[in-house]
Amino acid sequence: MKIGYVRVSKQEQHEALQIDALKEVGCEKWFVDKMTGSKAERKGLDEALAYVRPGDTFVVWKLDRAGRSLTHLIELLKGLQERGIDFISLTEQIDTTTVPRSNTWPYH
Repeated sequence: MKIGYVRVSKQEQHEALQIDALKEVGCEKWFVDKMTGSKAERKGLDEALAYVRPGDTFVVWKLDRAGRSLTHLIELLKGLQERGIDFISLTEQIDTTTVPRSNTWPYH
């Protein structure tokens, strides 16, 4: 199952754009946060990560929607990989479902 995550802030309102893109690639469910990326707690992200299961794919419109920083993004991706969950970032065309899992994450 594809599970999407959307993050928007007051400065940029791309919620509908992100949701439309997630629907277009087959996301059956998505979670939304409406705040800045610097906030330590993101309820929607926490809910999405609790919902997603091994074999699922976690989908974002753009990498910066998922991680507050490069460090946070790497931690998120590593956590997904450890749980057997694939990752897709639509804008950057990153798709871990298209390569063997052992080759997906070079930073073990």
